[in-house]
Amino acid sequence: MTTKEGRGLNWITSARIASVALAGLALAGAAGPACAQAEAPKYGGSVEVGSMYPTVSALSWDLADWNWKQNYDTGQVYEQLFVADLSKARRNGGKYPFVADAWLPEDAIRGELAESWKWLDPLTLEVKLRKGVRFPAKPGVMPERELVAEDVVFSYERQNGSAKRIPTYFDHVAKVEALDKHTVLFRFKEFNAEWDYRFGWGYYSGIMPKEVATAGAGNWKNVNGSGPFVLSSFVQGNAGTYTKNTLYWDSERIGGKDYKLPFVDKLVIRTVKDEATRNTMLRTGKLDIAENVRWTAVEELKKSAPALKWSRWLSTNGQYLAMRVDAKPFNDLRVRRALNMAVNKQEIVKQFYGGNAELFAYPQHPDYVGYFEPLSAMPEPVKELFTYNPDKARKLLAEAGYPKGFSFKVQVCACDPNHMELLPLIGAYLEQVGVRIEIQPMEYGAFLSAMTTRTNAPGYLMSNGHTNPTTTIRKSFVVGQVWNASQWGNPKFEQRVNDAFRLRDVGRRQEALRALTREVLEDAPYIWLPTPYQYTAWWPWVKNYEGELRAGAVRPGPIYARLWIDQEMKKKMGF
Repeated sequence: MTTKEGRGLNWITSARIASVALAGLALAGAAGPACAQAEAPKYGGSVEVGSMYPTVSALSWDLADWNWKQNYDTGQVYEQLFVADLSKARRNGGKYPFVADAWLPEDAIRGELAESWKWLDPLTLEVKLRKGVRFPAKPGVMPERELVAEDVVFSYERQNGSAKRIPTYFDHVAKVEALDKHTVLFRFKEFNAEWDYRFGWGYYSGIMPKEVATAGAGNWKNVNGSGPFVLSSFVQGNAGTYTKNTLYWDSERIGGKDYKLPFVDKLVIRTVKDEATRNTMLRTGKLDIAENVRWTAVEELKKSAPALKWSRWLSTNGQYLAMRVDAKPFNDLRVRRALNMAVNKQEIVKQFYGGNAELFAYPQHPDYVGYFEPLSAMPEPVKELFTYNPDKARKLLAEAGYPKGFSFKVQVCACDPNHMELLPLIGAYLEQVGVRIEIQPMEYGAFLSAMTTRTNAPGYLMSNGHTNPTTTIRKSFVVGQVWNASQWGNPKFEQRVNDAFRLRDVGRRQEALRALTREVLEDAPYIWLPTPYQYTAWWPWVKNYEGELRAGAVRPGPIYARLWIDQEMKKKMGF
């Protein structure tokens, strides 16, 4: 059974479905697809991007370090087997905005390093690699050479052998082997609904030459891949600069003609911690694109820089205050439910976010059609957690043995201005029922380490990527998983999660995930918080772009490769 490139990667359809919910988040001020395709691209120049993660610099350049941000920083350089089919973007007349952090609908995936693939049997996948894909020469690291099947095998085995790997992540894979120079065989122990995401286009899917590992993969100066750009400089906390890879193999079809990629000579991704400075850089044209603008700044920027183009999208990060269920007082369900009822979430949406948020959008995102259920469809015990009821909160606390409340520490990332402002408000609500919080701001590295080493405080305020409808349940609610800050879980639930991943039938898998989601919502390991809307802004001289953000798992590289800068327009506009 052979799949067609760009038509999904399924034996029996993988867990990807077209997202109709995104249709409501139309891109404001975007040019129509006919306009986007009418212009011939212009080569040269540079593009300055305000990072999607403006306060977090590169965490590591070594793919075996398993850091969630590696595709954002290295995805311009390291390619993967599969990638988003950007011809299906809205600017091209398609239906996808490509903003989800790690959710590619099955009809919007194409081969990147994989030229074709087919299932030889239900547990054996054959992948044919593109011929002629080249790694550029890197002085002191490697000479120029062709990418071959052994590079795929090496990359998989290095990831799988890493001490930092996510537990169980590749447990469904029996073996990956090179049959010949351009053929890779994946042998599976069992079906896994995320097989294509796990080592095809996901967070930990980059293909790296062995020479980089030998030279030292953690040193940015050694980074070298087959992608559209070469990493030419990096300044921690400031910027990563990428220059055109003249050996890059891919092209873009525009107006019926193929054009060699990338179009720009240089790409600069800026990390600017101060929000006011970022907004000033955007307004004055020092940034061509700001991938993440908080809603509080939008109206002023629209007034001061009316030529900016905008997209509005519901955040792909869920927000919550995790409560560690492995210790008192949060091992008591009554306490966890009480704290949820003590926080006026409707008021947070209206007052704190000015209406720019949704009350109920985690752990499933509204985009995940078939998996997401609205709050109105939830059982009453779930609805109750989103209803402000301080009187019942006090009653539950008294029943649990805390009539006078208690105090606990909450860790928060100092790099997140939204959370630094939101947490005192949550604390004020909790104080009304006798619960006091001690706020501990932390720098990102220490904050992340506290969770990954399971030494985080009893309270932990965080944003967590939805990822996709299956991963969001596995990573957040299975004991031992890295992103399970509450340490919540039970063996029966975990078995049902594993069973859901083995289901080949999409309808049955969706039903199973809906049931698991309802169960974990009701058990309240988190104080469930609203999900805000976010904005992306760009100047009209940025062409072949309409706010797309990810072409895989937090990976923008293929998007950057396809945009160009109309330098004449920029000059005429006074920049």
